[in-house]
Amino acid sequence: MFILSLTYIAPLEDADKHMDAHMAWVREGYDGNFFLASGRKIPRTGGVILARGVRAVIEEMCATDPFVIHKVAEYEIIEVTFTTVAHGIEILKT
Repeated sequence: MFILSLTYIAPLEDADKHMDAHMAWVREGYDGNFFLASGRKIPRTGGVILARGVRAVIEEMCATDPFVIHKVAEYEIIEVTFTTVAHGIEILKT
């Protein structure tokens, strides 16, 4: 399991210009069964995605995010093994 922590490195106005393309990229992650949850950080300094898969594939995916391509944001990829989860979200233990 991976926590993809996205941090803006450009003004929010630049992020907003590429938001539609970024969200299309996010939908592809869900369609490919890689992403389990995603959302904005509060305050709005970036976002977080819970992802699963092979690290090399996840790294390649992050490199294709329009935010990364246009130097709007960068990712920190944190690998984690959840050993205990709440009832109903056992999928996080994979």
